[in-house]
Amino acid sequence: MRTALQNRWLPTLFLGTFMSLFVLPDLPLLADEGMWLFNNPPKKLLKEKYNFDPPQQWYEHLQRASVRFNSGGSGSFVSSEGLVMTNHHVGADAMQKLSTKDKDYVKEGFYARTREEELRCVDLELNVLMSIEDVTERVQAAVKPGMDPAEAEKARRAVMNTIEKESLDQTGLRSDVITLYHGGLYHLYRFKKYTDVRLVFAPELAIAFFGGDPDNFEYPRHDLDVCFFRVYEDGKPVKPPAFLRWSQKGVGDGELVFVSGHPGRTSRQNTLAHLEFIRDRQLPHALNKLRRWEVSLRTFSERSDENARRAQDDLFGVQNARKAFLGRLAGLHDPAVMRQKAAAEQALRAAVEADAKLKQQCGDPWQDVAATLPVWSKAFLRYDLLERGAAFNCELFRIARGLLRLAQETQKPNAERLREYRESNLESLKQQLFSEAPIYDDLETVKLADSLSMMVEMLGWRNGLVQKVLAGRSPQQRAVELVSGSKLADVAVRKQLSEGGLKAIEQSTDAMLVLARLVDEEARAVRKIIEEQVEEPQRQAYQRLAQARFAVYGTDLYPDATFTLRLSFGVVKGYTENGRQVPPWTTIGDAFRHAEKHGHKPPFQLPASWTQRKDELDLSTPLNFVSTADIIGGNSGSPVVNRQGEVVGVIFDGNIQSLVWDYAFSDEQGRATSVDCRAVVEALRKIYDAGRLADELGR
Repeated sequence: MRTALQNRWLPTLFLGTFMSLFVLPDLPLLADEGMWLFNNPPKKLLKEKYNFDPPQQWYEHLQRASVRFNSGGSGSFVSSEGLVMTNHHVGADAMQKLSTKDKDYVKEGFYARTREEELRCVDLELNVLMSIEDVTERVQAAVKPGMDPAEAEKARRAVMNTIEKESLDQTGLRSDVITLYHGGLYHLYRFKKYTDVRLVFAPELAIAFFGGDPDNFEYPRHDLDVCFFRVYEDGKPVKPPAFLRWSQKGVGDGELVFVSGHPGRTSRQNTLAHLEFIRDRQLPHALNKLRRWEVSLRTFSERSDENARRAQDDLFGVQNARKAFLGRLAGLHDPAVMRQKAAAEQALRAAVEADAKLKQQCGDPWQDVAATLPVWSKAFLRYDLLERGAAFNCELFRIARGLLRLAQETQKPNAERLREYRESNLESLKQQLFSEAPIYDDLETVKLADSLSMMVEMLGWRNGLVQKVLAGRSPQQRAVELVSGSKLADVAVRKQLSEGGLKAIEQSTDAMLVLARLVDEEARAVRKIIEEQVEEPQRQAYQRLAQARFAVYGTDLYPDATFTLRLSFGVVKGYTENGRQVPPWTTIGDAFRHAEKHGHKPPFQLPASWTQRKDELDLSTPLNFVSTADIIGGNSGSPVVNRQGEVVGVIFDGNIQSLVWDYAFSDEQGRATSVDCRAVVEALRKIYDAGRLADELGR
């Protein structure tokens, strides 16, 4: 969960066998399951199980206090002065971009003792969900009976682009049409967008990620994985639409808690054949890719401290994703999990078969999904290498492609553009494209050389496009040539090219732009295959599958995660593992004992700020705790609140047994892991001399 669904990586790890522990997604829910929509919260379930029935204002307040980070992850407003809390690892991307050779904020931490000392982030965007509108009828009506998949994909894309542009023009809010239930519903989400975001506080990496990779996805944990930003508008701290109060007493064993965050992506509603494709094709490819990237980045990092600083965010993301994908794959390798998925599918199939009218309406969506998989399998590798850019893994290529396609797509009517270049998304896209974040030629060269080598291995040396890309050089030689032959690290050059329009882009001799133009036709061609022959037929099949679920089980079902705001709930609760009872809490004192057990050697070495102030600390203060709340990557940084809506913690991870939650939920051993609110205040006051910040929390 650590990188919080940063779009470059996707998380997972190892699991044991779970017998019949998984709640079938097509049957009434038995456990604390669900990533619920804020416009369809589980009110009946909460009232019946926990006697909790808050007014509508309770949900609205929590919704508007919740924040989404464009770098991946979640957060919340925790003061009336625009203070936002999230995880250190969610904020690490912004901190890395602020760091220099002489000042490493990720490693050393940061505290702004005055507002003037707060550091403005270079390209961070925060979103707050303001409203939701159901636009299902309009989107689905755009796809007419008899349309072939290519026509349907074009019509659906056009109406979604149009709805978003109309909403942006009317409200000024970021407007995104969100696909729910894989096409069963479409909702228009309107977000208040903030782009003046400043770093206020972060602890040292040594305590934010105490235990490092060995402890990642494990429990017990001993991390202060938290940081704070402040949002500004017109040069002044923003008065947020809502903020969360801070609990003074914390949370108790068995107490009901809620998580409001942005889970990235789950596949619980996928058909069995779809899951098998993920198991047999997608995940093994992703793991092979991540393993080679990890070796390359680690080798680069070990050459010098400065190399390690430059690569730390990339390496962290790759290691986290590698470990996480192993867990996802282990879940799909578990016969018990797959039997449960098969049983759920068969139960729904039988219900559809027994209802002649429903059968006529739905057809056989399971077979329709399966029919797309051979096409997907054939195009999958080229799609990942060319369109997703895995063969050209560096920032300079990402920028070059962005400039090229921005110029190409903005010449078209909004309705006809690729989704990422729709009018309503251009402002956010340009913020990333013209970011002042540093780009390091040595790291770029290492990453590009490795990805070019991967392309040669996967497509073959004699492949025509491979030969064109390499231009008679080795992957290493070509990477050096491409990076040294590009000036796109200079933001002024990017802006000048963009202002010159498509003509300037097409005439540019910049090496990366030349490469982007060279591969663009084939990349677009394979994207077209995926969109028209895989994604669109699947969307139509899953739409009918959602209709079947609604007809058989009712509408009180939560959709798969979409990196949009969801509400989860659960209780603070330990669990049993290998015959041993795992308590729900760890304490600050446990962190010191954990360090001593490992000889105070990295990654089990506490920072000097902690060891020097040990005698001043209340070592019994709860540091981390676990709950049964249903989370996934993207929930990192989500506030954990009590019945009163007060902050009692912040999500930062899930344990090893939770990694299968991508596909099926169980609260037998799976747990969400949080930093306790009491540890945050204890550390701020007694270790970091940040009493002013502690006083502001919840105020």
